[in-house]
Amino acid sequence: MLYRVEGLVIRSTDYGEGNKIVTLLTPDFGKQGIVVRGAKKLKSRYGSLAQVFTYGDYSYYKGGTLGTLNSGEIIRSFHELRQGLDGPAYAAYAAELTDRAINDDEAAANLFHQLLAFQSALAEGKDPQIVVRAYEMKVVAAAGYEPNLDECAGCGKSNVAFRFSPPAGGALCHSCAYRDPGALELDDGAWRLLRIFAGMDMRRLGNVSVKESTKLQLRLALRRWMDTHLGLNLKSRGFLDQLEKYGDMLSPDVARPAPRVKPQPSPDEGTDRSDDPSV
Repeated sequence: MLYRVEGLVIRSTDYGEGNKIVTLLTPDFGKQGIVVRGAKKLKSRYGSLAQVFTYGDYSYYKGGTLGTLNSGEIIRSFHELRQGLDGPAYAAYAAELTDRAINDDEAAANLFHQLLAFQSALAEGKDPQIVVRAYEMKVVAAAGYEPNLDECAGCGKSNVAFRFSPPAGGALCHSCAYRDPGALELDDGAWRLLRIFAGMDMRRLGNVSVKESTKLQLRLALRRWMDTHLGLNLKSRGFLDQLEKYGDMLSPDVARPAPRVKPQPSPDEGTDRSDDPSV
């Protein structure tokens, strides 16, 4: 049977001497595996359609577990996400998280649009640490593990101070804090962003300025949440954690401003320096 879908490539693996198998996230059929014949060959007609992060229109025949590409067209290549360190690290992590957290046969229309918005936000240069935290919230919700953020998971109280407890299911009030002595204390900014991420469509995500301390709290809260409820061992996570921890130290291409040196007058110049911008 012939299918035609829009899809995002979330995994691409070698298959035989010249072929690749790609895993697409599609809005109508969830995850779909497709063989792209000849994709590894230098002059392949469809090699670019097999590159991870690609957003394309795919036509394929499928009679069993895997489909076979018939034709296709790139809608957006997202080449920006294959350059430098940040783009590949965050995009690869999101792709692997999506692939591992969602079952093959699950309808994924909303998550498809959220992942597409995530990749677009990264390509546009929005803060990757905020973009990825928002997307993590979308993945845990799609997997059925969205945290309770507005009322105590123990007693149901609302409009009180909370701690964040993955084992308990989310928010814990002061009276119920004994249920999890390791519950996290988050500042108001972290709680506000968690609630925004839970209810917001990522297609509406703008540029957000967030304190480094709040970013750290968000990262820790969502890491613990996913470790508790998803339990995924992701290959891409280790490098991303190092990148977020050490930042510029890992990048050899970071441009650092040269030291500013005040120009010295030559012997035959006067001492008038009113036009010297460094004064």
